[in-house]
Amino acid sequence: MQQFDILVIGAGLAGLVAATEAVERGLKVGVIDQEGEQNLGGQAFWSLGGLFFIDSPEQRRMGIRDSFDLARQDWFGSAGFDRTEDFWPRQWAEAYLHFAAGEKRSWLKAQGVSWFPVVGWAERGGALATGHGNSVPRFHVTWGTGPGVLAPFVQRARSAADAGKLTFLFRHQVDRLVVTDGAVTGAAGSVLAGDATPRGATSSRNVIGSFEVRADAVIVASGGIGGNHDLVRKSWPVDRLGPPPKSMVAGVPAHVDGRMLGITQVAGGEVINGDRMWHYTEGLRNWDPIWPNHGIRILPGPSSFWCDADGNRFASPVMPGFDTLATLKAIRARGDEYSWFILNKAIIKKEFALSGSEQNPDLTEKDLPLLLKRLGKNPPGPVQAFMDKGEDFVVRDTLEDLISAMNAVTGEHRLGIHHVRTQIEARDREIDNTFSKDAQVTAIRGARNYLGDKLMRTAKPHRLLDPKAGPLIGVRLHILTRKTLGGLHTDLDGRVLSRDNKPIAGLYAAGEVSGFGGGGMHGYNALEGTFLGGCLFSGRVAGRAAGG
Repeated sequence: MQQFDILVIGAGLAGLVAATEAVERGLKVGVIDQEGEQNLGGQAFWSLGGLFFIDSPEQRRMGIRDSFDLARQDWFGSAGFDRTEDFWPRQWAEAYLHFAAGEKRSWLKAQGVSWFPVVGWAERGGALATGHGNSVPRFHVTWGTGPGVLAPFVQRARSAADAGKLTFLFRHQVDRLVVTDGAVTGAAGSVLAGDATPRGATSSRNVIGSFEVRADAVIVASGGIGGNHDLVRKSWPVDRLGPPPKSMVAGVPAHVDGRMLGITQVAGGEVINGDRMWHYTEGLRNWDPIWPNHGIRILPGPSSFWCDADGNRFASPVMPGFDTLATLKAIRARGDEYSWFILNKAIIKKEFALSGSEQNPDLTEKDLPLLLKRLGKNPPGPVQAFMDKGEDFVVRDTLEDLISAMNAVTGEHRLGIHHVRTQIEARDREIDNTFSKDAQVTAIRGARNYLGDKLMRTAKPHRLLDPKAGPLIGVRLHILTRKTLGGLHTDLDGRVLSRDNKPIAGLYAAGEVSGFGGGGMHGYNALEGTFLGGCLFSGRVAGRAAGG
């Protein structure tokens, strides 16, 4: 039987950070994962690599005036903490904000991580200053995207493995935590057959043996539930977001299954805020899927006309890029499974980006000539591929033809040409002046006051039906599963708490399985760039505290 000082369950970003931090303390570490080595790094590999910083050099160079107080106002206004069990999530939020304003950037930079100079503006809110949203741009895209964030920790882990300080146990599926005299002392489960399926693809669950590993402390870093749609629906907050959708696309691979939540509960750990979750409303069915039901998220600029399945335009703050969960609530309040963007070539070439490392080869491969093509006359290559091959895109020259084709996509024929045209023409009339009562038109002009948006992310205000800006484009948008905002209840050392709020000896948690810290440091809403950051921070905390 193998014995370690620290056993980390999960070889994603949080697990790798925790493991390498523990190795730095001179501890013998085991890292266990149900997937093969080709999946090292987990979900972070597929991410755009966005990180939330406060008052960074990149922000200052772009003329952005940020501060800890402003970021804290945005975070707590978005989180809306209102439960007794939010005590530790609040503490984690405070600690993470100090990390994002302080050591986070220098710590990563010292390991070779760098960022694209134009800071993105995600989750803009669209309501009150004390409500949800980022008051300023804070989304720093890593040069190299998700793989660029992972690289230093993968390198550190592999070097530690070569030196005999860290052992990887791939294709080991944990079925239970070993508890001895009330303390967690290891893990046991099934050894799975080797499987050479590509990264992200669904692997087999053929059992070829069993295992038991002992450790002085165990760190659970197994991720969330986004790949398990049955569990997502079971946890769905019907009172806040309406009934769960019957149809969703998957923003994460199938192995993001939430198994360790239940297993840790059996060992005495408490799960809190399980009804808090983060799912996107701008999902596309991937025309070239990597995993089953693979969805890709559009990262939209602010200009697309957004309507429900019946063609009713959404009102503020339900605008592209402003308030994710308000949009999800609006869609589900109508009982719809999808919504629509209507836009044109002038908008799509400047405002559409796709989330994911594989959808941004210029940033992922650090290819400057390819990156400069984003400033050209045509949409980026990956966006054009979806326009040409994706089942959710319709391109036509006239609005009548566009609506007819959009109706054909769904087969439901719910869109009326007169109804849609009346709303678009009303919006277009607001463009003729530099002032407007239309919240979206005002928001578009406000976005262009920021140099980064003006250069790269927001089209010049124009009439949507202007033939010179065409052709017209319709995009069906699916609900896309992504993140768990609640999870294992932990204190500020990452120790998993029992139902009576007492630490369970030998048991820690990090990353999404712990709600990125405390059991839900985001509260009800995320500000974006905070998921990878939450893995980094909580993994670092657990790796420095476990076994101490």
